[in-house]
Amino acid sequence: MADAAEPQSSTPSASSSPIYMIHTRREPFEHGLLPIPKLIFTDGTQTLGPIKDKLLSLASKSNRRVQSRHISDVLQISPQHAHLLLDTVAAVLQSEDDPIVTATPSEIESVGVNVFDLVVFLYIQSYKRLFPRGYKDSAAVADVWPSTSAFDGFLSALSPLQLVRSNSRRFMPSQSDEEAHQLSYLQKHLGNILSLLADPIGGGAEESLVLSMEKFDHLGYLLYFGEKGSEKIPLSQNAPFFANSDPNMPAAPVPAALVHDWLLQNIASALERITDKASVKENGPTNASDQDISMADVCMSPAKASLGSRGPNYIEGISKSSYVRHANDLNGSTVKVINCNESAIYILAPLRYATVYGCSDATIFLGAVGKAVRIEHCERVHVIVAAKRICIANCRECVFFLGVNQQPLLVGDNHKLQVVPYNTFYSQLEEHLKQVGINPTINKWDEPVTLGVVDPHDSISHPAGVSDVQTESATHLDPDQFTNFLIPNWIESEPSGKTKDNPFPLPDAYRASQQRNHKNLVEVKQSLKEIELEDNRKRELANALHACFKEWLYASGNIRQLYCLQGE
Repeated sequence: MADAAEPQSSTPSASSSPIYMIHTRREPFEHGLLPIPKLIFTDGTQTLGPIKDKLLSLASKSNRRVQSRHISDVLQISPQHAHLLLDTVAAVLQSEDDPIVTATPSEIESVGVNVFDLVVFLYIQSYKRLFPRGYKDSAAVADVWPSTSAFDGFLSALSPLQLVRSNSRRFMPSQSDEEAHQLSYLQKHLGNILSLLADPIGGGAEESLVLSMEKFDHLGYLLYFGEKGSEKIPLSQNAPFFANSDPNMPAAPVPAALVHDWLLQNIASALERITDKASVKENGPTNASDQDISMADVCMSPAKASLGSRGPNYIEGISKSSYVRHANDLNGSTVKVINCNESAIYILAPLRYATVYGCSDATIFLGAVGKAVRIEHCERVHVIVAAKRICIANCRECVFFLGVNQQPLLVGDNHKLQVVPYNTFYSQLEEHLKQVGINPTINKWDEPVTLGVVDPHDSISHPAGVSDVQTESATHLDPDQFTNFLIPNWIESEPSGKTKDNPFPLPDAYRASQQRNHKNLVEVKQSLKEIELEDNRKRELANALHACFKEWLYASGNIRQLYCLQGE
């Protein structure tokens, strides 16, 4: 093994200092939580233990995998929710070689999921996300996030706390905030998770639980070793009791208590490092409200609304402007667009994950996202995306132009959303779709799945029974209002791909509307060329056309696309 991957001392001790710090995988916490009450177990192993045993009894003996019908029966959820669970696991699983990750959408059902991956997935469904904080500058908030809304009648029925959360601008916690919160959660629940993975010997007491290397590797769903800019090192490669083990002759199982102590030591070191980096003087005490974890020892980063304040792939605080990024501009394959307003954002790149959070009155184009997209707390935003899957949470008056292989998931408090078929292309789009595994012949844009209006992963408690209220679904944009979205050639820099048209086939009604609009445009242009008018009448006609065009730009929101011309 190379020097960079040398393990720590084989004996855990308080004085040993890790070469690499332990980190949480953000994907299961950001894209892998489903607000389905029957998937959320708050009693640790009391219920999940028997569920694991039932699943193992139904699983294939050779690979310990179960299909959605088994999941539906054991968890007592609908077949649709069981399939949604499989799709979600496939989107966030750490192993790129796992059959469910490499399966096509039609194959996922038959491939199924490993029982121990499923158990870890189910355990962290009890995680409550870090509560987002509002901006300190209320004047700046009012400037970009209207204090009045078409939904004021609805908001008036909410509690004062819910009203503040619904009517104020959200601030997404920093990457360090989130990781500290996730590590604290795992620190508390690690013993239970290990007991679900371990094998009992000699009576099944805690002291007799042992963990094999194969079972230990399932913790890779949650944790890895590494540093910024370095390759992620799997847990077993950095564990003193499993490192350098021959795959053909794996190391013998080790006591689960030893693994527990070693992981707790590394988590404590990581939390200490995060705390040391935070500025207590600037932040003061946290106002996070989490019913499960005390955040008293975790420092919060100050709110920043400037571009690049969190790293090269955070597009943050863009206002009344445009922003373009290509594949060679990005570090890694995850992008987060945060708190942007009245802007046009173009990401022309193949991605694995993307998040759009707290944006308003913006047009956001995401190239090809092979794993998952999450759109959250946005208002009056147009999102154009080709993706494997998309989750939309707590959004208002937004329009989504979708090319998606899986059904769109709508969760939380959504209002007046519209979904539309994908409506654009750029020269490298088909190449990027192929790179990330998106099939343009499959588009389930018009099959949204809606879950309860209250997200149980929210850190704020809610009145009993509210979670039973169904969230509002999305409507289809009228085909007569369907238009193509044009990505200017100069935004593509130096186009080198072969895509010449929208690779997602349009439904008949939208294709007919597109053809009709094109025909009308040709006829109008020809009529204007042939019309004979005096100069003053021509000026009057030109002024009338300009006024109508300007009115349409503002009414449709397409005025945002003109911001791209400001820098030219």
